[in-house]
Amino acid sequence: MIATKTARTTIHVFLVIFGIVWIYPFVWMVFSSLKTNKEFLTSGTKLMPEELRWENYANAWVTANFSGYFVNTVIFTVATVLIVIVLSSLTGYALGRIDFPGKRVIMICVVAIMFIPKGYTIIPLFKLVSAMGLDNSILGIIVAESSGAHVLFILMFASFFANLPKSVEEAAEIDGAGFLTVFSKVMLPLSMPIVATTAIMQFIWTWSSFLVPLVLTISKPELRTLAVGMQNFVQTYSIDFSGMAAGATISLLPVMIIFIIMQKYFIEGVAGAVKS
Repeated sequence: MIATKTARTTIHVFLVIFGIVWIYPFVWMVFSSLKTNKEFLTSGTKLMPEELRWENYANAWVTANFSGYFVNTVIFTVATVLIVIVLSSLTGYALGRIDFPGKRVIMICVVAIMFIPKGYTIIPLFKLVSAMGLDNSILGIIVAESSGAHVLFILMFASFFANLPKSVEEAAEIDGAGFLTVFSKVMLPLSMPIVATTAIMQFIWTWSSFLVPLVLTISKPELRTLAVGMQNFVQTYSIDFSGMAAGATISLLPVMIIFIIMQKYFIEGVAGAVKS
C-alpha cells in the first residue's frame, strides 16, 4: 500500500515537472511580449520584463493590422470548420453505415491519402481555385482549406456510426423518416462527441494554417490571416521580436479559450472513437 502511494506521488511529481517544462516556452513568450526588442534578445530565459510595454499589443493590433487579420481568421476558420464537419460526417456515415460495391477500395484510398504531404498538392490546389475564379478572395481560401481529405475525421465518424445498433435507424424509418431526416435528426445528434472533437481539432489546425492562406493571399495582403500576418514583423534589415511575441499571444488566446471551454467534449469524443 505504502509502495503504491509512493509510486503514485513520484509519478505526480514527475508529471508536474514535465508540465512546467512543457508550458514554459508559452509563458516565456507571453512575458516577452511585454519587453523591449533589446531586452527580448538579452534577457535569456528570464521571465519578468524591467518595464511592462503594453504598447507592443497596440502596435500589433493597429500598426501590423492584426485587427483586420483577426476578422479574416474568424470568418475563414468558422466557415472551414462547418464545411469539414458536414463533409466528414456525411462521408463517415456512408462508409460506416451503408454497404455498397467498392466500399473497401474507397476506404483504402481514403486512408492512403493521409500519407500525401499537404505541401505537394498546393500548386494544383492553387490552379483549381484560380480556374474557379475564386483566387484573391476569402471564399477561395475557405474552399482550398476545407477541400482536404480529412481522413482522421472520416474514420472517426465511420467507426462511430458503424457501431450504432441498426434498430436506431429502423425505428426512424418505420416512422416515415427519409435518408436525410434519419441522418440529420437521429444519427448526427448521437455523434455529438465526434462532432465536437472534429470542431476543436479542425479549429486549431485552420486557425494556425499558414501555407494555403499564404499562397492564396500573396497578391492581396489585406486578406491575410493571423498566422500569415506574423510576417509583418519581419523587415528587410530587422525583426520586431517583442511585437511578434505580442502577435503570437493574440493569435493563440482564442485557441486556448475554445479548447478550455470544449475540452470535456473533446475528451469524450476521443475516448468514444478509441472504444469504437
